[in-house]
Amino acid sequence: MFKMFNTKNLDSKKFNVKKLAVPVLGLALVVPTVAGAAPVQAAGAATNIAATAAQPTMMKATVDTPAVELRAALDNLLSEHYQLAVDAMIKAYEGTPDAAAAYQALDQNALDMLPAIESLYGKAGADEFGRIFRAHNKYTDDLVKATKSGDTAAAKAAEANIEKFVKEFSAFLGTATGGKLPQATAEKVLRLHEDQVQEAFDKYVAGDYTGAYTAYREGLNEMFTISKALSTAIVTQMPEKFQNTKADTPAGDLRSALNRLFAEHFALAALQMQEQYDGMSASSSALVTAEAGNTKDFKAAIASVYGSAGADQFEKLWTTDHINVQAQYVAAVKSGDQAAIAAAKAQITKFTKEMAAFLSAATEGRIPEAGALEGLTAHENQVQQVLDQYAAKNYTGSYKTEREGYALMFDVGKLLSGAIVDQFNSKFQTPSAMPAPQPSQPSMPANPSMTTVKMQIGSPNLTLNGKTTKMDTMPRVWNNTTYVPLRFLSEGIGAQVKWNKKANQVTVMAGNDTLKFWLGKDFMEVNGKRQAVGAKVFADENGRTVVPLRFITGLLGWDFQVNSSNWMITLTKSM
Repeated sequence: MFKMFNTKNLDSKKFNVKKLAVPVLGLALVVPTVAGAAPVQAAGAATNIAATAAQPTMMKATVDTPAVELRAALDNLLSEHYQLAVDAMIKAYEGTPDAAAAYQALDQNALDMLPAIESLYGKAGADEFGRIFRAHNKYTDDLVKATKSGDTAAAKAAEANIEKFVKEFSAFLGTATGGKLPQATAEKVLRLHEDQVQEAFDKYVAGDYTGAYTAYREGLNEMFTISKALSTAIVTQMPEKFQNTKADTPAGDLRSALNRLFAEHFALAALQMQEQYDGMSASSSALVTAEAGNTKDFKAAIASVYGSAGADQFEKLWTTDHINVQAQYVAAVKSGDQAAIAAAKAQITKFTKEMAAFLSAATEGRIPEAGALEGLTAHENQVQQVLDQYAAKNYTGSYKTEREGYALMFDVGKLLSGAIVDQFNSKFQTPSAMPAPQPSQPSMPANPSMTTVKMQIGSPNLTLNGKTTKMDTMPRVWNNTTYVPLRFLSEGIGAQVKWNKKANQVTVMAGNDTLKFWLGKDFMEVNGKRQAVGAKVFADENGRTVVPLRFITGLLGWDFQVNSSNWMITLTKSM
Protein backbone atom coordinates (compact mmCIF):
# COMPACT_ATOMS: atom_id res chain seq x y z
CA MET A 1 0.00 0.00 0.00
CA PHE A 2 2.87 2.37 0.78
CA LYS A 3 5.49 1.22 -1.71
CA MET A 4 6.02 4.78 -2.87
CA PHE A 5 7.67 5.65 0.43
CA ASN A 6 11.37 5.06 -0.07
CA THR A 7 14.60 7.00 -0.28
CA LYS A 8 14.51 7.15 -4.07
CA ASN A 9 12.30 10.23 -3.90
CA LEU A 10 14.85 12.00 -1.73
CA ASP A 11 17.67 11.09 -4.06
CA SER A 12 15.84 12.62 -7.00
CA LYS A 13 15.31 16.22 -7.96
CA LYS A 14 11.87 16.08 -6.35
CA PHE A 15 13.34 16.62 -2.91
CA ASN A 16 13.74 20.27 -2.03
CA VAL A 17 13.85 21.44 1.57
CA LYS A 18 13.24 25.00 0.44
CA LYS A 19 9.85 23.99 -0.93
CA LEU A 20 8.89 23.01 2.59
CA ALA A 21 10.44 26.01 4.24
CA VAL A 22 7.73 28.50 3.37
CA PRO A 23 8.78 31.66 5.24
CA VAL A 24 6.78 33.12 8.15
CA LEU A 25 7.14 35.72 10.94
CA GLY A 26 7.00 35.22 14.76
CA LEU A 27 8.23 36.20 18.29
CA ALA A 28 8.11 33.76 21.31
CA LEU A 29 11.00 33.29 23.69
CA VAL A 30 11.11 30.00 25.54
CA VAL A 31 14.67 29.11 26.59
CA PRO A 32 15.20 25.47 25.61
CA THR A 33 16.88 22.86 27.74
CA VAL A 34 17.15 20.03 25.22
CA ALA A 35 20.69 18.86 24.48
CA GLY A 36 22.08 18.94 20.94
CA ALA A 37 22.43 15.79 18.93
CA ALA A 38 25.57 13.69 19.24
CA PRO A 39 27.89 13.92 16.24
CA VAL A 40 28.64 11.12 13.86
CA GLN A 41 32.01 10.08 12.54
CA ALA A 42 33.17 11.65 9.29
CA ALA A 43 33.10 9.17 6.45
CA GLY A 44 36.48 7.78 5.46
CA ALA A 45 38.28 9.47 8.34
CA ALA A 46 40.30 6.44 9.36
CA THR A 47 41.71 5.79 5.90
CA ASN A 48 42.36 9.30 4.60
CA ILE A 49 43.30 11.71 7.35
CA ALA A 50 44.43 14.50 5.07
CA ALA A 51 41.19 14.43 3.10
CA THR A 52 39.17 14.38 6.30
CA ALA A 53 41.10 17.30 7.74
CA ALA A 54 40.42 19.32 4.62
CA GLN A 55 36.69 18.69 4.71
CA PRO A 56 34.08 19.76 7.27
CA THR A 57 32.71 17.14 9.64
CA MET A 58 29.12 16.14 8.91
CA MET A 59 26.87 16.02 11.94
CA LYS A 60 23.71 14.01 12.40
CA ALA A 61 20.80 16.31 11.64
CA THR A 62 18.04 16.78 14.19
CA VAL A 63 15.04 19.05 14.76
CA ASP A 64 15.61 18.78 18.51
CA THR A 65 18.34 21.30 19.36
CA PRO A 66 18.17 24.26 21.76
CA ALA A 67 18.28 26.80 18.94
CA VAL A 68 15.57 25.09 16.89
CA GLU A 69 13.44 24.78 20.06
CA LEU A 70 13.72 28.55 20.46
CA ARG A 71 12.70 29.07 16.86
CA ALA A 72 9.71 26.74 17.25
CA ALA A 73 8.60 28.59 20.38
CA LEU A 74 8.78 31.85 18.44
CA ASP A 75 6.90 30.21 15.57
CA ASN A 76 4.08 29.41 17.98
CA LEU A 77 3.62 32.63 19.93
CA LEU A 78 4.33 35.11 17.15
CA SER A 79 2.15 33.42 14.55
CA GLU A 80 -0.59 33.02 17.15
CA HIS A 81 -0.34 36.76 17.81
CA TYR A 82 -1.08 37.45 14.14
CA GLN A 83 -3.92 34.93 14.02
CA LEU A 84 -5.60 36.26 17.17
CA ALA A 85 -5.04 39.90 16.15
CA VAL A 86 -6.88 39.52 12.83
CA ASP A 87 -9.59 37.33 14.38
CA ALA A 88 -10.15 39.86 17.19
CA MET A 89 -10.41 42.73 14.70
CA ILE A 90 -12.98 40.86 12.62
CA LYS A 91 -15.02 39.95 15.71
CA ALA A 92 -14.92 43.50 17.05
CA TYR A 93 -15.97 44.94 13.70
CA GLU A 94 -18.87 42.50 13.38
CA GLY A 95 -19.86 43.08 17.00
CA THR A 96 -20.12 39.35 17.70
CA PRO A 97 -20.69 38.24 21.31
CA ASP A 98 -17.26 36.58 21.44
CA ALA A 99 -15.37 39.80 20.56
CA ALA A 100 -14.29 40.49 24.15
CA ALA A 101 -13.06 36.90 24.59
CA ALA A 102 -11.09 37.14 21.34
CA TYR A 103 -9.32 40.29 22.53
CA GLN A 104 -8.67 38.69 25.93
CA ALA A 105 -7.00 35.73 24.19
CA LEU A 106 -4.85 38.16 22.18
CA ASP A 107 -3.73 39.94 25.34
CA GLN A 108 -3.00 36.63 27.07
CA ASN A 109 -0.77 35.68 24.15
CA ALA A 110 1.34 38.76 24.93
CA LEU A 111 1.43 37.89 28.64
CA ASP A 112 2.58 34.38 27.81
CA MET A 113 5.67 35.80 26.14
CA LEU A 114 6.91 37.60 29.26
CA PRO A 115 8.48 34.70 31.24
CA ALA A 116 10.57 33.75 28.23
CA ILE A 117 11.63 37.36 27.65
CA GLU A 118 12.63 37.60 31.31
CA SER A 119 14.71 34.43 31.08
CA LEU A 120 16.72 36.06 28.29
CA TYR A 121 16.77 39.75 29.12
CA GLY A 122 15.83 40.00 32.78
CA LYS A 123 12.83 41.42 34.62
CA ALA A 124 13.36 44.96 33.35
CA GLY A 125 13.52 43.74 29.76
CA ALA A 126 10.34 41.70 30.19
CA ASP A 127 8.51 44.66 31.75
CA GLU A 128 9.49 46.92 28.88
CA PHE A 129 8.52 44.30 26.32
CA GLY A 130 5.13 43.85 27.96
CA ARG A 131 4.47 47.58 28.13
CA ILE A 132 5.20 48.11 24.44
CA PHE A 133 3.66 44.93 23.05
CA ARG A 134 0.42 44.93 25.02
CA ALA A 135 -0.19 48.59 24.21
CA HIS A 136 0.00 47.93 20.49
CA ASN A 137 -2.80 45.36 20.80
CA LYS A 138 -4.92 48.14 22.27
CA TYR A 139 -4.02 50.51 19.41
CA THR A 140 -5.27 47.92 16.93
CA ASP A 141 -8.55 47.63 18.82
CA ASP A 142 -8.88 51.41 18.79
CA LEU A 143 -8.45 51.39 15.01
CA VAL A 144 -11.25 48.86 14.57
CA LYS A 145 -13.64 50.89 16.68
CA ALA A 146 -12.77 54.07 14.81
CA THR A 147 -13.27 52.34 11.45
CA LYS A 148 -16.62 50.94 12.52
CA SER A 149 -17.88 54.30 13.78
CA GLY A 150 -16.46 56.27 10.84
CA ASP A 151 -14.42 58.48 13.19
CA THR A 152 -11.61 59.64 10.89
CA ALA A 153 -9.76 61.55 13.60
CA ALA A 154 -9.76 58.57 15.95
CA ALA A 155 -8.57 56.31 13.13
CA LYS A 156 -5.64 58.63 12.38
CA ALA A 157 -4.75 58.74 16.07
CA ALA A 158 -4.76 54.95 16.23
CA GLU A 159 -2.59 54.72 13.11
CA ALA A 160 -0.14 57.20 14.63
CA ASN A 161 0.06 55.07 17.78
CA ILE A 162 0.72 51.97 15.68
CA GLU A 163 3.56 53.77 13.89
CA LYS A 164 4.91 54.81 17.30
CA PHE A 165 4.86 51.16 18.32
CA VAL A 166 6.83 50.14 15.22
CA LYS A 167 9.61 52.60 16.04
CA GLU A 168 9.63 51.94 19.79
CA PHE A 169 9.54 48.16 19.53
CA SER A 170 12.18 48.02 16.78
CA ALA A 171 14.46 50.07 19.02
CA PHE A 172 13.78 47.62 21.86
CA LEU A 173 14.63 44.60 19.69
CA GLY A 174 17.78 46.23 18.32
CA THR A 175 19.03 47.08 21.81
CA ALA A 176 17.98 43.78 23.42
CA THR A 177 19.75 41.67 20.80
CA GLY A 178 22.87 43.81 20.94
CA GLY A 179 22.39 44.81 17.32
CA LYS A 180 22.26 41.21 16.11
CA LEU A 181 18.78 42.14 14.83
CA PRO A 182 19.46 45.71 13.65
CA GLN A 183 16.85 48.31 14.57
CA ALA A 184 16.39 49.32 10.92
CA THR A 185 15.70 45.73 9.91
CA ALA A 186 13.32 45.21 12.83
CA GLU A 187 11.47 48.42 11.93
CA LYS A 188 11.05 47.31 8.32
CA VAL A 189 9.74 43.90 9.35
CA LEU A 190 7.36 45.26 11.99
CA ARG A 191 5.91 47.79 9.56
CA LEU A 192 5.32 45.01 7.05
CA HIS A 193 3.58 42.99 9.77
CA GLU A 194 1.28 45.88 10.70
CA ASP A 195 0.53 46.55 7.02
CA GLN A 196 -0.44 42.90 6.52
CA VAL A 197 -2.75 42.94 9.53
CA GLN A 198 -4.33 46.13 8.21
CA GLU A 199 -4.65 44.74 4.66
CA ALA A 200 -6.52 41.63 5.83
CA PHE A 201 -8.87 43.76 7.95
CA ASP A 202 -9.47 46.43 5.27
CA LYS A 203 -10.38 43.80 2.67
CA TYR A 204 -12.74 42.14 5.12
CA VAL A 205 -14.46 45.47 5.81
CA ALA A 206 -14.76 46.05 2.04
CA GLY A 207 -16.48 42.68 1.66
CA ASP A 208 -13.57 41.17 -0.28
CA TYR A 209 -13.44 38.03 1.83
CA THR A 210 -11.34 36.02 -0.61
CA GLY A 211 -8.80 38.84 -0.69
CA ALA A 212 -8.96 39.17 3.09
CA TYR A 213 -8.10 35.54 3.74
CA THR A 214 -5.45 35.51 1.02
CA ALA A 215 -3.83 38.41 2.85
CA TYR A 216 -4.42 36.58 6.15
CA ARG A 217 -2.43 33.58 4.92
CA GLU A 218 0.37 35.78 3.62
CA GLY A 219 0.58 37.65 6.92
CA LEU A 220 0.60 34.45 8.96
CA ASN A 221 3.32 33.06 6.70
CA GLU A 222 5.45 36.16 7.19
CA MET A 223 5.47 35.66 10.96
CA PHE A 224 7.58 32.53 10.54
CA THR A 225 10.16 34.55 8.61
CA ILE A 226 10.40 36.91 11.56
CA SER A 227 10.68 33.98 13.93
CA LYS A 228 13.67 32.65 12.00
CA ALA A 229 15.38 36.05 11.95
CA LEU A 230 14.78 36.74 15.63
CA SER A 231 15.80 33.29 16.85
CA THR A 232 18.95 33.47 14.75
CA ALA A 233 19.78 36.86 16.27
CA ILE A 234 19.25 35.63 19.83
CA VAL A 235 21.27 32.45 19.27
CA THR A 236 24.08 34.50 17.75
CA GLN A 237 23.95 36.84 20.73
CA MET A 238 23.91 34.04 23.35
CA PRO A 239 25.61 31.02 21.75
CA GLU A 240 26.47 29.29 25.02
CA LYS A 241 22.89 29.48 26.29
CA PHE A 242 21.86 27.51 23.22
CA GLN A 243 24.86 25.17 23.31
CA ASN A 244 26.32 26.66 20.14
CA THR A 245 23.54 25.19 18.00
CA LYS A 246 21.93 27.07 15.11
CA ALA A 247 18.31 27.99 14.42
CA ASP A 248 18.61 28.17 10.63
CA THR A 249 19.51 24.58 9.79
CA PRO A 250 17.77 22.56 7.02
CA ALA A 251 16.15 20.42 9.75
CA GLY A 252 15.01 23.56 11.55
CA ASP A 253 13.60 24.93 8.28
CA LEU A 254 11.60 21.74 7.76
CA ARG A 255 10.19 21.82 11.29
CA SER A 256 9.20 25.47 10.93
CA ALA A 257 7.57 24.85 7.54
CA LEU A 258 5.46 22.02 8.95
CA ASN A 259 4.68 24.15 12.01
CA ARG A 260 3.23 26.75 9.68
CA LEU A 261 1.14 24.33 7.65
CA PHE A 262 -0.37 22.60 10.68
CA ALA A 263 -0.96 25.85 12.60
CA GLU A 264 -2.57 27.55 9.59
CA HIS A 265 -4.84 24.54 9.12
CA PHE A 266 -6.08 24.77 12.69
CA ALA A 267 -6.51 28.55 12.63
CA LEU A 268 -8.51 28.53 9.39
CA ALA A 269 -10.65 25.58 10.53
CA ALA A 270 -11.58 27.19 13.85
CA LEU A 271 -12.53 30.52 12.27
CA GLN A 272 -14.42 28.90 9.37
CA MET A 273 -16.57 26.84 11.72
CA GLN A 274 -17.43 29.91 13.79
CA GLU A 275 -18.29 31.99 10.73
CA GLN A 276 -20.44 29.18 9.32
CA TYR A 277 -22.23 28.74 12.64
CA ASP A 278 -22.96 32.50 12.78
CA GLY A 279 -24.44 32.43 9.28
CA MET A 280 -21.60 34.46 7.72
CA SER A 281 -21.86 32.47 4.49
CA ALA A 282 -19.66 34.66 2.26
CA SER A 283 -16.85 34.80 4.82
CA SER A 284 -17.23 31.08 5.55
CA SER A 285 -16.98 30.19 1.86
CA ALA A 286 -13.84 32.30 1.48
CA LEU A 287 -12.31 30.47 4.44
CA VAL A 288 -13.10 27.13 2.78
CA THR A 289 -11.15 28.39 -0.25
CA ALA A 290 -8.27 29.40 2.03
CA GLU A 291 -8.30 25.92 3.58
CA ALA A 292 -8.05 24.45 0.09
CA GLY A 293 -4.93 26.56 -0.43
CA ASN A 294 -3.49 25.19 2.79
CA THR A 295 -4.24 21.64 1.61
CA LYS A 296 -2.53 22.36 -1.71
CA ASP A 297 0.60 23.53 0.11
CA PHE A 298 0.49 20.47 2.35
CA LYS A 299 0.26 18.21 -0.70
CA ALA A 300 3.27 19.91 -2.29
CA ALA A 301 5.25 19.44 0.91
CA ILE A 302 4.40 15.73 1.07
CA ALA A 303 5.23 15.33 -2.63
CA SER A 304 8.67 16.90 -2.13
CA VAL A 305 9.49 14.15 0.37
CA TYR A 306 7.45 11.09 -0.66
CA GLY A 307 6.61 11.71 -4.30
CA SER A 308 3.35 12.39 -6.13
CA ALA A 309 1.75 9.03 -5.29
CA GLY A 310 2.23 9.62 -1.58
CA ALA A 311 0.95 13.18 -1.95
CA ASP A 312 -2.18 12.01 -3.77
CA GLN A 313 -2.93 9.49 -1.05
CA PHE A 314 -2.39 12.14 1.63
CA GLU A 315 -4.75 14.58 -0.13
CA LYS A 316 -7.53 12.00 -0.42
CA LEU A 317 -7.36 11.14 3.28
CA TRP A 318 -6.93 14.75 4.39
CA THR A 319 -9.88 16.03 2.38
CA THR A 320 -12.53 13.30 2.22
CA ASP A 321 -13.20 12.45 5.87
CA HIS A 322 -11.53 15.48 7.40
CA ILE A 323 -11.87 18.87 5.73
CA ASN A 324 -15.15 18.05 3.96
CA VAL A 325 -16.76 16.74 7.15
CA GLN A 326 -16.05 20.00 8.96
CA ALA A 327 -19.03 21.81 7.40
CA GLN A 328 -21.27 18.80 8.06
CA TYR A 329 -20.37 18.89 11.75
CA VAL A 330 -21.14 22.62 12.05
CA ALA A 331 -24.53 22.18 10.38
CA ALA A 332 -25.36 19.26 12.65
CA VAL A 333 -24.40 21.17 15.81
CA LYS A 334 -26.38 24.23 14.71
CA SER A 335 -29.50 22.16 14.05
CA GLY A 336 -29.04 20.00 17.12
CA ASP A 337 -29.29 16.85 14.98
CA GLN A 338 -27.64 14.27 17.20
CA ALA A 339 -27.70 11.57 14.53
CA ALA A 340 -25.90 13.87 12.09
CA ILE A 341 -23.38 14.82 14.79
CA ALA A 342 -22.66 11.15 15.44
CA ALA A 343 -22.32 10.45 11.72
CA ALA A 344 -19.83 13.31 11.27
CA LYS A 345 -17.80 12.11 14.26
CA ALA A 346 -17.73 8.59 12.84
CA GLN A 347 -16.29 9.90 9.56
CA ILE A 348 -13.67 11.87 11.46
CA THR A 349 -12.74 8.78 13.49
CA LYS A 350 -12.28 6.91 10.21
CA PHE A 351 -9.95 9.69 9.06
CA THR A 352 -7.81 9.55 12.21
CA LYS A 353 -7.30 5.79 11.86
CA GLU A 354 -6.41 5.93 8.18
CA MET A 355 -4.13 8.96 8.54
CA ALA A 356 -2.35 7.35 11.51
CA ALA A 357 -1.66 4.27 9.39
CA PHE A 358 -0.47 6.50 6.53
CA LEU A 359 1.99 8.44 8.69
CA SER A 360 3.37 5.33 10.33
CA ALA A 361 3.92 3.58 7.01
CA ALA A 362 5.33 6.68 5.32
CA THR A 363 7.91 7.24 8.06
CA GLU A 364 8.72 3.52 8.22
CA GLY A 365 7.51 3.25 11.80
CA ARG A 366 9.31 6.33 13.10
CA ILE A 367 5.87 7.64 14.01
CA PRO A 368 4.13 4.70 15.74
CA GLU A 369 0.59 4.18 14.49
CA ALA A 370 -0.85 4.17 18.02
CA GLY A 371 0.90 7.43 18.85
CA ALA A 372 -0.24 9.06 15.62
CA LEU A 373 -3.81 7.98 16.30
CA GLU A 374 -3.68 9.47 19.79
CA GLY A 375 -2.39 12.80 18.50
CA LEU A 376 -4.86 13.02 15.61
CA THR A 377 -7.75 12.16 17.92
CA ALA A 378 -6.69 14.89 20.35
CA HIS A 379 -6.54 17.38 17.48
CA GLU A 380 -10.00 16.50 16.16
CA ASN A 381 -11.48 16.61 19.66
CA GLN A 382 -10.08 20.12 20.15
CA VAL A 383 -11.49 21.34 16.82
CA GLN A 384 -14.92 20.02 17.79
CA GLN A 385 -14.68 21.40 21.31
CA VAL A 386 -13.88 24.89 20.03
CA LEU A 387 -17.17 24.88 18.14
CA ASP A 388 -19.15 23.12 20.88
CA GLN A 389 -18.09 25.73 23.46
CA TYR A 390 -18.73 28.52 20.97
CA ALA A 391 -22.26 27.20 20.32
CA ALA A 392 -22.83 26.99 24.08
CA LYS A 393 -21.79 30.67 24.35
CA ASN A 394 -18.78 29.72 26.48
CA TYR A 395 -16.54 32.07 24.53
CA THR A 396 -13.73 32.25 27.07
CA GLY A 397 -13.58 28.47 27.14
CA SER A 398 -13.71 28.29 23.35
CA TYR A 399 -10.71 30.56 22.92
CA LYS A 400 -8.81 28.73 25.66
CA THR A 401 -9.36 25.46 23.79
CA GLU A 402 -8.47 27.14 20.52
CA ARG A 403 -5.13 28.28 21.93
CA GLU A 404 -4.42 24.80 23.28
CA GLY A 405 -5.29 23.28 19.91
CA TYR A 406 -3.08 25.79 18.10
CA ALA A 407 -0.15 24.92 20.39
CA LEU A 408 -0.68 21.20 19.76
CA MET A 409 -0.02 21.77 16.06
CA PHE A 410 3.58 22.65 16.88
CA ASP A 411 4.02 19.34 18.68
CA VAL A 412 2.70 17.63 15.54
CA GLY A 413 5.12 19.66 13.41
CA LYS A 414 8.01 18.56 15.59
CA LEU A 415 6.92 14.92 15.48
CA LEU A 416 6.58 14.70 11.69
CA SER A 417 9.67 16.76 10.89
CA GLY A 418 11.70 14.72 13.37
CA ALA A 419 10.62 11.49 11.73
CA ILE A 420 11.42 12.77 8.22
CA VAL A 421 14.82 14.11 9.24
CA ASP A 422 15.69 10.82 10.93
CA GLN A 423 14.45 8.86 7.91
CA PHE A 424 16.49 10.85 5.36
CA ASN A 425 19.18 12.23 7.64
CA SER A 426 21.96 12.73 5.12
CA LYS A 427 19.76 15.12 3.16
CA PHE A 428 19.48 17.45 6.14
CA GLN A 429 23.03 17.27 7.46
CA THR A 430 25.16 20.38 7.49
CA PRO A 431 28.93 20.59 7.76
CA SER A 432 30.39 21.78 11.01
CA ALA A 433 33.06 24.34 10.33
CA MET A 434 36.46 23.47 11.77
CA PRO A 435 37.67 25.86 14.45
CA ALA A 436 40.42 28.16 13.28
CA PRO A 437 43.65 26.24 13.87
CA GLN A 438 46.39 27.85 15.88
CA PRO A 439 49.57 28.63 13.93
CA SER A 440 52.18 25.91 14.14
CA GLN A 441 54.87 26.75 16.68
CA PRO A 442 58.59 26.39 15.98
CA SER A 443 60.09 23.15 17.23
CA MET A 444 61.67 23.29 20.68
CA PRO A 445 64.72 21.44 21.97
CA ALA A 446 63.93 18.03 23.39
CA ASN A 447 63.05 18.08 27.07
CA PRO A 448 63.35 14.74 28.86
CA SER A 449 60.84 15.85 31.52
CA MET A 450 58.27 16.83 28.90
CA THR A 451 55.32 14.48 28.25
CA THR A 452 53.86 14.71 24.77
CA VAL A 453 50.48 13.33 23.68
CA LYS A 454 49.38 13.46 20.04
CA MET A 455 45.93 12.87 18.56
CA GLN A 456 44.46 13.77 15.19
CA ILE A 457 40.98 14.83 14.09
CA GLY A 458 39.40 11.77 12.47
CA SER A 459 42.17 9.33 13.47
CA PRO A 460 42.05 6.50 16.06
CA ASN A 461 45.77 6.85 16.85
CA LEU A 462 46.97 8.18 20.21
CA THR A 463 50.73 8.68 20.59
CA LEU A 464 52.27 9.04 24.07
CA ASN A 465 55.96 10.03 24.01
CA GLY A 466 56.36 8.34 20.64
CA LYS A 467 54.44 5.15 21.46
CA THR A 468 51.21 4.74 19.47
CA THR A 469 48.06 2.95 20.62
CA LYS A 470 44.62 2.66 19.05
CA MET A 471 41.47 4.28 20.38
CA ASP A 472 38.02 2.89 19.58
CA THR A 473 36.72 6.41 19.02
CA MET A 474 38.28 9.52 17.49
CA PRO A 475 38.61 13.23 18.15
CA ARG A 476 36.13 15.25 16.14
CA VAL A 477 34.76 18.75 15.74
CA TRP A 478 31.20 19.60 16.74
CA ASN A 479 29.73 23.11 16.78
CA ASN A 480 33.20 24.62 16.31
CA THR A 481 34.52 22.82 19.40
CA THR A 482 37.16 20.07 19.35
CA TYR A 483 36.01 17.05 21.36
CA VAL A 484 38.21 14.18 22.52
CA PRO A 485 37.41 10.85 24.22
CA LEU A 486 37.81 11.41 27.94
CA ARG A 487 39.07 7.93 28.85
CA PHE A 488 41.86 7.83 26.27
CA LEU A 489 42.87 11.41 26.94
CA SER A 490 42.97 10.78 30.67
CA GLU A 491 44.93 7.55 30.36
CA GLY A 492 47.25 9.23 27.87
CA ILE A 493 48.18 11.88 30.43
CA GLY A 494 48.49 9.39 33.25
CA ALA A 495 45.13 9.77 34.96
CA GLN A 496 42.74 7.10 36.22
CA VAL A 497 39.15 6.94 35.03
CA LYS A 498 36.12 5.40 36.74
CA TRP A 499 32.59 5.07 35.33
CA ASN A 500 29.43 5.05 37.45
CA LYS A 501 26.70 3.75 35.16
CA LYS A 502 23.87 4.37 37.62
CA ALA A 503 24.73 8.04 38.04
CA ASN A 504 25.98 8.58 34.44
CA GLN A 505 29.14 9.88 36.10
CA VAL A 506 32.78 9.77 35.00
CA THR A 507 35.47 10.36 37.63
CA VAL A 508 39.02 11.32 36.57
CA MET A 509 41.83 11.17 39.15
CA ALA A 510 44.91 13.06 37.99
CA GLY A 511 47.56 13.46 40.70
CA ASN A 512 45.95 15.36 43.55
CA ASP A 513 42.98 16.42 41.45
CA THR A 514 39.62 14.65 41.19
CA LEU A 515 37.34 15.63 38.34
CA LYS A 516 33.74 14.48 37.97
CA PHE A 517 31.63 14.71 34.82
CA TRP A 518 28.01 13.76 34.15
CA LEU A 519 26.59 12.83 30.77
CA GLY A 520 24.12 15.41 29.52
CA LYS A 521 25.37 18.09 31.93
CA ASP A 522 27.33 21.23 31.11
CA PHE A 523 29.01 21.40 34.49
CA MET A 524 31.48 19.26 36.41
CA GLU A 525 33.21 19.20 39.78
CA VAL A 526 36.88 19.93 40.44
CA ASN A 527 37.89 18.70 43.87
CA GLY A 528 34.28 19.02 45.02
CA LYS A 529 33.66 22.48 43.55
CA ARG A 530 31.22 22.91 40.66
CA GLN A 531 32.52 24.49 37.48
CA ALA A 532 30.91 25.17 34.10
CA VAL A 533 32.24 23.12 31.20
CA GLY A 534 30.87 25.43 28.50
CA ALA A 535 29.25 22.61 26.53
CA LYS A 536 27.40 19.47 27.46
CA VAL A 537 29.32 16.25 27.99
CA PHE A 538 27.92 13.44 25.88
CA ALA A 539 28.60 9.89 24.76
CA ASP A 540 29.46 9.36 21.11
CA GLU A 541 28.23 6.62 18.80
CA ASN A 542 30.74 4.21 20.38
CA GLY A 543 29.49 4.89 23.89
CA ARG A 544 32.61 6.87 24.82
CA THR A 545 32.33 10.04 26.89
CA VAL A 546 33.72 12.98 24.91
CA VAL A 547 34.63 16.39 26.37
CA PRO A 548 35.80 19.78 25.03
CA LEU A 549 39.58 19.47 24.56
CA ARG A 550 40.51 23.05 25.42
CA PHE A 551 38.60 22.92 28.69
CA ILE A 552 39.99 19.67 30.06
CA THR A 553 43.60 20.34 29.06
CA GLY A 554 43.50 23.84 30.46
CA LEU A 555 42.04 22.54 33.68
CA LEU A 556 44.87 20.04 34.11
CA GLY A 557 47.61 22.46 33.10
CA TRP A 558 48.43 21.04 29.66
CA ASP A 559 49.37 23.16 26.64
CA PHE A 560 47.89 22.18 23.31
CA GLN A 561 48.36 23.16 19.69
CA VAL A 562 46.51 22.25 16.50
CA ASN A 563 48.60 21.94 13.32
CA SER A 564 46.95 23.90 10.52
CA SER A 565 48.06 21.51 7.78
CA ASN A 566 46.85 18.15 9.10
CA TRP A 567 44.76 18.87 12.24
CA MET A 568 47.20 17.09 14.50
CA ILE A 569 46.58 17.89 18.18
CA THR A 570 49.72 18.05 20.33
CA LEU A 571 49.48 18.19 24.14
CA THR A 572 52.56 18.94 26.23
CA LYS A 573 53.30 19.26 29.93
CA SER A 574 56.40 19.16 32.11
CA MET A 575 55.93 16.32 34.56
